[in-house]
Amino acid sequence: MLLIALWIIYCVIHSVFASSEVKGFSENKMGKYFRYYRLAYTLFASITLVLLLLFQYSFYSPILIKSVSIKYFAVIFLILPGLIIMAISIKKYFMLLSGIRSVFTPTAPAELKVNGIHQYVRHPLYSGTVLFVWGLFFVFPMLNNLIAVLILTVYVLVGIIFEEKKLIKEFGENYKLYISKVPMLIPSFRKGFSKNLNKTIFEE
Repeated sequence: MLLIALWIIYCVIHSVFASSEVKGFSENKMGKYFRYYRLAYTLFASITLVLLLLFQYSFYSPILIKSVSIKYFAVIFLILPGLIIMAISIKKYFMLLSGIRSVFTPTAPAELKVNGIHQYVRHPLYSGTVLFVWGLFFVFPMLNNLIAVLILTVYVLVGIIFEEKKLIKEFGENYKLYISKVPMLIPSFRKGFSKNLNKTIFEE
C-alpha cells in the first residue's frame, strides 16, 4: 500500500510541476531565473525516481509468472522496440526535455512538428515507455513491478488526455488535423502526412 501511495504521489507531483499553470506561475515569480526551471524539474524527477525504485526493491515481492518463454517474448517484442522508440525520441529532444537548452538559449516559441517519428505516432516517447516498462514486468514478473507498471500506464493514458487538450489549445486546427491522421500510441506507417503540415511539434 505504501508503494502504491508513493507511485501515485510521484505521478501527481510530476504532473503538477509540468502543468502550464504551475510553469506560468513560476515564470512570473522567477523572472530571468525561470530558464533553470526545466533543468531543476528534470533533476528533481530523476532523483525522486531513483529513491522510489530503491524503496521498491528494498523488500521481498512475490513472483507472479514463472515462464521463461514469456521473458524471451518480452525482450523481443516489448523491451527492444520500446528502447528503440525511446532512444529516437530522447535523441531528438534530449536538450529540450532535460532543460539544458533553456539554460543557454532563450526559449523559442513552440511549433508543431509532424516529421520524423511523429509521422507515425503522436506520442512516441509515451509509446516506447509503455512497451519498455511492460517488457520489464514480464522479464521480472514481481508484484512490486506490476504495481509500478499499472500506475505508470494509467498515468500515461490520463496524461495524454490533458496533453492533447493543451496542444489543441496551442495549435488549434493544425493539431486536430494531426490527430485525425496520426494515431496516439500505436504507430501507423502511412506515408506522406508530414508534407501536409510543414511545421514542427514538441509534445512530450
